[in-house]
Parts: sequence; C-alpha cells; structure tokens
Amino acid sequence: MVMITDVLLDVDIVVDVCAGRESQRQLAQRALRHAEHCGHRLWLSVASVQSLIQATAEELRRQAEHDAKELSSERAYAEAQQEVAQFAAGRHWLAALAEDGLVFQHPDCLRAQLMKAVSRLGDNARLLTRDIRLAAQCGQALLLDDYLAGEWPKRPIALVDLQKQLNAIRHHVERNIHRVLHHGQFIMGPEVLELESQLAHWVGVRHAVACSSGTDALLMVLMAYGIGPGDAVFTTPFTFVATAEVIALLRATPVFVDIDPHTLNIDPRRLDVAVQRIEDEGTLRPRAVIPVDLFGLPADYDSIRAVARSRKLFVLEDAAQSFGALYKGRAAGSLGDAAATSFFPAKPLGGYGDGGAVLTDDAALADTLRSIRIHGQGTDQYDNVRVGLNGREDTLQAAILLAKLQAFPEEVEARQVIAERYTAGLKDRVETIAVPDGYRSAWSQYSIMTDQRDQLRAALGGRGIPAAIYYPKPLHLQAVFADLGYVEGDLPVAESVAKRILSLPMHPYLDEETQQYVIDTVRDALAA
Repeated sequence: MVMITDVLLDVDIVVDVCAGRESQRQLAQRALRHAEHCGHRLWLSVASVQSLIQATAEELRRQAEHDAKELSSERAYAEAQQEVAQFAAGRHWLAALAEDGLVFQHPDCLRAQLMKAVSRLGDNARLLTRDIRLAAQCGQALLLDDYLAGEWPKRPIALVDLQKQLNAIRHHVERNIHRVLHHGQFIMGPEVLELESQLAHWVGVRHAVACSSGTDALLMVLMAYGIGPGDAVFTTPFTFVATAEVIALLRATPVFVDIDPHTLNIDPRRLDVAVQRIEDEGTLRPRAVIPVDLFGLPADYDSIRAVARSRKLFVLEDAAQSFGALYKGRAAGSLGDAAATSFFPAKPLGGYGDGGAVLTDDAALADTLRSIRIHGQGTDQYDNVRVGLNGREDTLQAAILLAKLQAFPEEVEARQVIAERYTAGLKDRVETIAVPDGYRSAWSQYSIMTDQRDQLRAALGGRGIPAAIYYPKPLHLQAVFADLGYVEGDLPVAESVAKRILSLPMHPYLDEETQQYVIDTVRDALAA
C-alpha cells in the first residue's frame, strides 16, 4: 500500500471549497477531512495564488449568471480574494524556486508548475485533482474519487518527529532562511550573534560562543584550559562517545566513574574516590570533570562542584541533551565553569544540521574560545596566536535555531506533560529514571529499564513503534578505549543499565492518542 505523507491541492479543489456548487464543496471538504484523518499534510503552491483567485472569481461570476444575479468583475475578484485568503490561512505553502521558470517552455504552464511542485515534495506526495487529463499526465496525481476511496495508512510513529515540529513553525523557519539567503553572510553572520545573545539570556550566563557542533564545544573548552598529555579528566562511561573522545583527541586520559543507579548520571561519591585513586597513583594530574546531563536530567552539581573545589578541578558541563532543564532553580548550561551544548537535530533545541555552543560567565575564557573556533585567530584571520580549529557556526543553522527558540518554552512544557504521562502509565511495569526534587529534565529522551528489554523492543517494533537503545555498551568497554585497561565488572552500574535501557518515542508534538498506544503496547508486552 502506498504511504502518502503530503497532498498538494490542485486549483480546482480549492475553487470547489471556496466557490463551488454545494455538492462540489461537500466533496472537496470531505477530502480535506480525509487528509486530516490519514495524517497527510496539505499544501498549496505559491505559484498558483493568482490562478486560485482568478478561477474562484470566474466561478462566482458563473454562478451569479446562473442565478440571474448581478456581480461585477471587480466585486467577484474581491470576494474571491477574501474566500481564498480565508481558506489559505494556516496552510502549508510550497515556495516557487528559480528552476520553476522552466515551466514557461511548457504549453500549459500551470499544470507543469504543479507537476514540478509535487515532485519536489518527494515520492510520498500526491497532487490531488479533479482533472482527468492532469492525472493522466502526472504519475503523482491522484483523482479526488480515488483519494477518498483509498484506505491510506497513517504517518508512521517517529522516535523524534522533526516534521511535526516543522509543520508548526514552518513560516518562522522559512522567513529566517530566506533572510540569510538574501544577505549572503553564510558563516558567522548576524544571526549567529543574535543566537549567542538569546542563548546566554535563556541560560542566565554572560557569554555564549556558538560553534560547529556539540563535540567541538567540548573540545574547545578543553583546549582553552590547556588539557593535554598527563592530564586526567573524569567523566561518565554511560554517554555518547564524544564526551570522552575529546579528552583522547588532546592525548589526555579519560577516567571513567560509575553512575548513580536512579538518575544514571555520574555518581559524586564515586567521583571523589576516583580522584583520590589517581592522586595516590601519581602518574596522572587530575584536571577536570565532565558530568553529562543524561537524557536531559542535570547531574548533581552541588556535590560534584564540592568535590571539584576540594581537588582543584574545573567542571565542564556536558549539556548536549539538557538545554531547557533546571537544577535547583538554575538553568542547565550554567552549572559548571563552562557548559557545552549541542544543536544536533534530535536534541531538545536542535537545528537542521550540526551546531553547538559553549556557555560561561568567564569573559577571559569566552575570548579564548572565540579565538580557538577560528583557527586561533588574533586581531584578524591572518594573525594566529594559538592552535585552534575550524569551529565556526553556519548562519543558516543559527537562523533555524532562532526560529525554534520562539516555540521552545512551550515545547519544554509539553515534554513535561508527556514524560509525566509516560511515568504514570508505566511505573508499575518498568523502572523509570528518577527526577529528584528541585530538578526539571529537558527529556531529550524518555528511557525505561527492564530485564525484558529485547523482547519489549521486538514487541514495539511489531506494532510500528520505534525504540532506541542509548547506550548498548559503556565507553570503558569500547574498543577505542581498550588501552585504558578496563574490564567487565569494573563499573557495574553502567554495565547493568546498558543491558536494560530502552528509549521510547519522545518529542513535544507526541499526541495523547499515540502516546497511549505506546503505553498500552509496553504494558501488554510486559504483562505477557
């Protein structure tokens, strides 16, 4: 069965809704309701605007003549404009591109433009029409009766549904992208400076330094602090490899510390023991700790910073997953000497490509970071005062993030509601991650733990529900860190969690009906 995701409306369908006879209007409106029921996005082509108004005006005039009523051309056009404007409000608009100029070589420009437009939407798009000739010409065209007769499957459930988010904020995203295309400052343009200002304000720090990825954000901070061979940097084994990778890139040594079994974040008590062990061994210099705010939940920074102060370590908060979270009234990103966050698309605040930022109150550190991100630049691009990297932020990504920030407060609140619903529905079947009093998670993922993880994942997949394992093997057991000498059993909590963890669909646009379907499936699978 064909999976349809997008439906582009031909002019005749819109005219039926706006000015058609009652039977035509009802049929077209049935099609719109059918699209909503099937989860299909409805599109209009910008290039069709004049045709929509003109065709609607002509239909209004034709009906007036049929009913022996007077309707001037000017009045018909004004009424048509009003009807089309009302219909088009809030719809998705497919912009015309430069390549659309080629349609003028076609004897029927409007049909050619619509065919080109629907192909741009992809293989799962259809052009909905009453025009039999157009349906015969275009392989992606679908006659109205065939569309209404079809039992089209709904859009599949997504682990993180970026498309639903885009549907909600598309006009802001497109406006910002077009602004960048017009001014042409594609790297470190004015949107980057605006993004840095808004990020710093959101988190409550003095400085934000945008960069090319969350990984580079971590790396830049370690470079600024002069981390290198002989230095020990303490971190969690239960995270994505980037957290420890940046330590190894600078030829320093990652020292892995086991996690708290309830929050899954680095355990401050074990951190203190690990630092003491390294000091006693005397072969490495303890320099820093990188706590990770796993799945959006901040680590216990009061306890971690107490250890760090007593041991003269700096704290680099890995806030890649926690932008929008809170810890005892303070925002994630403000909880260490510096914080690194990521704008990878699946993050709570994600772009449409890579991106990241460092957040700090330290003005001197911020100045050093700005130099490092542009090849160690001094007064200009040909004055190099230190070893740096190419860590600049693309302006298009900054523009997209600025659009997403407008919706971000509501999205954070939506994540809380969804997480609470999951916890209430599943806490008697699985182990859920504890959110201590005074904390707010950003819920980058919603993860559960069960000894029946693999069977549950298979059951979910069988009912069309995606689930992911973050992370199947702790870092201390990864081949890349084999030379550190860790063996299975060294960090038992992380090893146990890795065998039991499973993440369910989580994003701020997860509707209650779909979520209940996920909850019911989990409960049924584990009850069996």
